[in-house]
Amino acid sequence: MFGRKKADQSSGSTAVRAAAVKDSPAPSAHGAQGRDGHSPQAKKGRPTPTRKEQEAARRRPLIPEDRKAAKAESKLAVREQRKVAQAGMAAGDERYLGPRDAGPQRRFARDWVDSRFNIGEYVLIFLLLIFVLMWLPVQSVALTLIWIVYGYILLCVLDAVIMTTRMHAAMRRKFGTVQRGTRWYAAMRTFTIRRLRLPKPQVRRGERPA
Repeated sequence: MFGRKKADQSSGSTAVRAAAVKDSPAPSAHGAQGRDGHSPQAKKGRPTPTRKEQEAARRRPLIPEDRKAAKAESKLAVREQRKVAQAGMAAGDERYLGPRDAGPQRRFARDWVDSRFNIGEYVLIFLLLIFVLMWLPVQSVALTLIWIVYGYILLCVLDAVIMTTRMHAAMRRKFGTVQRGTRWYAAMRTFTIRRLRLPKPQVRRGERPA
């Protein structure tokens, strides 16, 4: 009877110790240390930076020390970027062209206009001439010259219509469909002096556009 009670107490204490061992947290890999007192996970071939060094690496100055020099440097960078963009736009680089000039059809239209001599290239000069002639003292001579200028402008319009019609037919053969507004885009380019056109002409007169 006493032997059974001792056996029950012994088995109960063994079960309690087993449950305690089961519930106790296992040592983590980060907490495990070797004989030298250091974690084996911490050995990376280089010393671990201190907290002060980590904070210094993350720190970024919100306001530069020399604000005047920083402002001048920023203006210089913006000026250089603007020069690059202007040069790219003048050269017809697609990366710097706006929505009005971008695209293969607009490039074809520019090359079509630039490959020929357009009567309307000097229309702005003739419009300025009309303004000057209106102030001549001899009204009969001024009136005659004005009619001549008006006739020239009419020829410019007819030339632009014929040119854009032929260009439209060529674009239909090449692209299948023509982007809306391309004829007006090409016509406005014919009324601009060749040296003042933007983007700059990429073909010579008489050269067939690609």
